[in-house]
Amino acid sequence: MGLARLAALHGVATSHSPSAGVSVPVPDTTVVSVLAALGVDASTSDAVRSALAAADAAAAERLLPPTAVLWLPSPEPPVPLPGGTRVQVRLEGGGTREWHEPLPDSLTGSLADSLAEGAAEAEGGGMGAGAGVGAGVGDRPVRDVHRASGWDQLPPGIHQLDVRTPDRAKARATLVVAPEAVAQPEGRVHGFLVQLYSLLSGKSWGMGDLGDLGELAAWSGRALGAGFVQVNPLHAAVPGAPTDPSPYRPSSRRFPDPVHLRIEDVPEHAYVTGQDRIRLDTLVEKAAQLRTAVLDKGALIDRDAVWELKLQALELVLRIPLGPGRRAEYCDFLAAQGQALDDHATWCALAEVYGSEWHGWPAGLRDPRSTETARARSELMDRVDFHCRLAWLTDEQLGAASRAARDAGMAVGIVHDLAVGVHPGGADAWAQQDAFAAGMSVGAPPDAFNARGQDWGLPPWRPDTLAAGGYAPYRDLLRGLLRHAGALRLDHVMGLFRLWWVPSGAEPTEGTYVRYDAEAMLAVLVLEAHRAGAIVIGEDLGTVEPGVREALSRRGVLGTSVLWFERDWTGDGRPLSPESWREGCVATATTHDLPSTAARLTGGHVALRHRLGLLTRPLEQESTDDSAEVAEWLGYLSRLGLLPEGRFDEQGGIRAVYRFLLGTPARMVGVWLPDAVGDRRPQNLPGTWDQYPNWRLPVADADGRPLTLEELAASPRLHALMDVFRARDAPARRTVAEPRTGTPGARPA
Repeated sequence: MGLARLAALHGVATSHSPSAGVSVPVPDTTVVSVLAALGVDASTSDAVRSALAAADAAAAERLLPPTAVLWLPSPEPPVPLPGGTRVQVRLEGGGTREWHEPLPDSLTGSLADSLAEGAAEAEGGGMGAGAGVGAGVGDRPVRDVHRASGWDQLPPGIHQLDVRTPDRAKARATLVVAPEAVAQPEGRVHGFLVQLYSLLSGKSWGMGDLGDLGELAAWSGRALGAGFVQVNPLHAAVPGAPTDPSPYRPSSRRFPDPVHLRIEDVPEHAYVTGQDRIRLDTLVEKAAQLRTAVLDKGALIDRDAVWELKLQALELVLRIPLGPGRRAEYCDFLAAQGQALDDHATWCALAEVYGSEWHGWPAGLRDPRSTETARARSELMDRVDFHCRLAWLTDEQLGAASRAARDAGMAVGIVHDLAVGVHPGGADAWAQQDAFAAGMSVGAPPDAFNARGQDWGLPPWRPDTLAAGGYAPYRDLLRGLLRHAGALRLDHVMGLFRLWWVPSGAEPTEGTYVRYDAEAMLAVLVLEAHRAGAIVIGEDLGTVEPGVREALSRRGVLGTSVLWFERDWTGDGRPLSPESWREGCVATATTHDLPSTAARLTGGHVALRHRLGLLTRPLEQESTDDSAEVAEWLGYLSRLGLLPEGRFDEQGGIRAVYRFLLGTPARMVGVWLPDAVGDRRPQNLPGTWDQYPNWRLPVADADGRPLTLEELAASPRLHALMDVFRARDAPARRTVAEPRTGTPGARPA
């Protein structure tokens, strides 16, 4: 019982429910390991008793949590406070607000007088007379001052909260003041979903780049009325041989990867002359060969080969001195990014010397704040500056793509994607070691689809460290991603509430859930999105605990609804009628982890999994069940009148699917770009590593022939699909509506 109570106090689950009515206990060894990662010793009975006593004592003394949340407009304090408590809020932007919490009507006489005297005392916190909201204590009767509460007058932001109770107990906390909800898109908007690396144009260096993103946004916004383009995470990857091609296991989520740069769009590129120009032209020719190999010869996208050429080109381009104006812009960028960029660039420079796994570096360099690291940073200053320049250039081109989307009239613009975690050997894990739980990995518990569970190899954030630091790493991460985003998609958004932690060396089945302060995580998310004027989308597919979708909806976070999963799970399991879908979602037919619509309709995804040995049942049985499911959907689409051609063919079926999505109340409808040209291949096939070319396929037509962006723009098949949207969708607008509240039609995952 002692261990279970201690675990509960620290948000560590001692059991989990893989399905309704089933409870599975968590091994005690797992609970002990997870508590140790949170700085709590539970290795013996005596240690548990000592830890419980310490936790109880701390709780008894705690007046405020490390981080408190206030949702506007609210006149109530974020936590209950005794009447007469003196409140001081130091505002993020400067200035101070002070007041006393209201006293009970029965409080009069000497106690009120003593409170007034206390209010007039000058303290180190500056909570003295005359410093409150409106008149000071000496200017009005005490009872009137005590009834003036300032919670609902606070501006959104990250503030410092200090309180002192009538019995002179003091406490301090970070105060997150957030609007009630994120803004929503006004009206219906549609747009494309695409993995950027897969979209090559005639100018690409072997993979899609930020220039291609800007072109896609400008074309689809102007010519097709698209309201957004959603891309995969563009986070910085861990360099290696080979580099992990997955965009969901990055070195850093805080900074983008310069592999996405369009070299020709770097302003200094135009001024390269002499022998450097000859070398640069040679690199351009080699890049053309990479592009041709992918588009014409069936080669896979080779990220490492692309980066090798771009790195050589950037070494030449960055020799050109910055002009005074450009230099000033760069200095402003350095100042704005501060320590985070310095750490990131230092890790990149050290990785060039010692390799990309910092746990194997010389001992002194494993600590980003050590004297050895400071010395190495000084010695490698040229390389540190080089990587800072790359971050700046990439940020500039992200901004250019965002402006192209806005200039094209997109209502939302570019939707960026936030991966759920980072590589344990990467830059973020090195620079923010105190924020990550050592010896732990994020994953997923066993379920009906994966009896072994999953271990994603991503170190989780420590909830206690985040709260104690006012969620600074999380805030900085969001602020950086939202700089050039019209919307932000959060992969596995359920991680704001809890994550499945797997101890190092243990099987995924031996993990457990660890809770986060979802109220604080959501408040920071809503606040930063509000500041950026951005929409927020949560990927809430899979196992979702009760109440999560409702909590996200209250804060304006859109969910993700995929056609094939939307069924009446509380009834007969039939396809959910379009009017029953939730409004607060992005509705789509597929994702990067799922079969394309053409593969789904034709059964091609079953044949693919059979070839790779991934089926758990005989092929005939899988094919029969899959055909029955598709027939059920097509019959339903036909009864709804969404197959006006009268009979089924592949293209007609795809158009019917998207007509269906347009018949739902969903705020956003996403078109998987490969669907528009009949591509049958998933970008990622879960459960495979080297059996399938995950994250390395270009967008292709129904015959598997890769298509350039220019060919996509001229594709009759794409335009026939987009005619569905022209006929059914209202023109997108740039404005966003006021935040909406309410609960969508949440359903089991």
